[in-house]
Amino acid sequence: MTDFALSGVIGSLSYALDIAEGQPQGHAVRSCLIGMQIAAELEMDPADRSHLFYALLLKDAGCSANANRMSMLYEADDLETKRTSKLLDWTDKRATFLWAARSVAPGAGLRKRIEVLKGIRDEGDVTRKFMEARCDRGAEIARMLFLSEDTAAGIRSLDEHWDGRGMPDGLRGEEIPLPARIMCLAQTVEVFHANEGLKATRKMAKARRGTWFDPALVDAFLGFANDRAFWEGLETPDVSAWEPEDFALSGDEARLDRIAEAFARVIDAKSPFTARHSERVAEIADGIAGVLGFDEDERRVLRRAGLLHDIGKLAVSNRVLDKPGKLTDDEFAAIKTHPVFSLQILERAPCFASLAELAANHHEKLDGTGYPRGLRGKDLDMPMRVLAVADIYEALTADRPYRGPLPAHEALAIIDRDVPDKLDPEARWALGVYVGELQAVAA
Repeated sequence: MTDFALSGVIGSLSYALDIAEGQPQGHAVRSCLIGMQIAAELEMDPADRSHLFYALLLKDAGCSANANRMSMLYEADDLETKRTSKLLDWTDKRATFLWAARSVAPGAGLRKRIEVLKGIRDEGDVTRKFMEARCDRGAEIARMLFLSEDTAAGIRSLDEHWDGRGMPDGLRGEEIPLPARIMCLAQTVEVFHANEGLKATRKMAKARRGTWFDPALVDAFLGFANDRAFWEGLETPDVSAWEPEDFALSGDEARLDRIAEAFARVIDAKSPFTARHSERVAEIADGIAGVLGFDEDERRVLRRAGLLHDIGKLAVSNRVLDKPGKLTDDEFAAIKTHPVFSLQILERAPCFASLAELAANHHEKLDGTGYPRGLRGKDLDMPMRVLAVADIYEALTADRPYRGPLPAHEALAIIDRDVPDKLDPEARWALGVYVGELQAVAA
């Protein structure tokens, strides 16, 4: 494969971050275009605009890092909680309390909701902890992708405010990196524009001028706020057209591997019970493929599919993912949507579209009893069969909210129950060889 444009891949995968943040797909791309237009109004240097461009696309790369804690503390769907919080001025204590009172433990009685609110109060500065977790992880992901320190610093300071009342460090004024100041305004503008329209967006920007936002940036935004052609362009955005041409970044096979590894971190941060799931599935699938004699290109594709197969889980509430008891029918139906989201996200991404089907079919079974599409053996090639076995083995040998990790021999025995009707016998045999090799090395 020749070098690829980084903007196309990152822009497409940002749709997964939108979902994890409870936003409509395309939120990050639209925020990027708004931010880049602000930068153009400021006549920002092209090199600096390049740093800003990738910071805008990856601004929510740390969004999954606080999902579990938020869901547990609020006893609510983390996706819905994040979605509604985007319209909140969380520096307003009264507004924040009223939002929390509406958001916690939905469907529960008054006593339970009060109990949850007290727990949040006792936790201390919850907002700062949530912001710090996501900002630190987002900067870490940017560095993993070998992006500039300016990009990483912008992501980390995304939620700082001009008046010093932002998070996580309480930076004030020009202490806040310029990319972060632009990003804070751009993402807030996008959310308000999508939810409440342009008039309310202008009103919000003016009201927060000098508090949340750098006054000069608000003025730059207002300079094009009435440009109808700009807002119409957001409906069918072409993110690559906004990257400074002389500073456009590209990547090779090694960088594509790194992107898959970075997004696996995002995926697995969603739940403490999947801390290394994607990475381990990729390792196990690669080990099986090695036993079966796959060539290096086939193994590389399989490793990437293993790393990205659960990207659709970012669309599933942690109330479901982390539930310690048996799932209801509705909850299991929600779980079964994640391969669909994986397929949709990966199909959008240049360089990953070719492995979208492989990644999305990891819960399909040879006899047609799998999900989400009930495919049968004739529809499932050997890499898909290998990935299915690797995914099951990793899940069985990992800690889960409803049980501890199973030893290798028990996991293999459970898999054997589904061979050959549901799972491929050749893939199961190769898994046994691979596991035996690992145990021999460990001994």
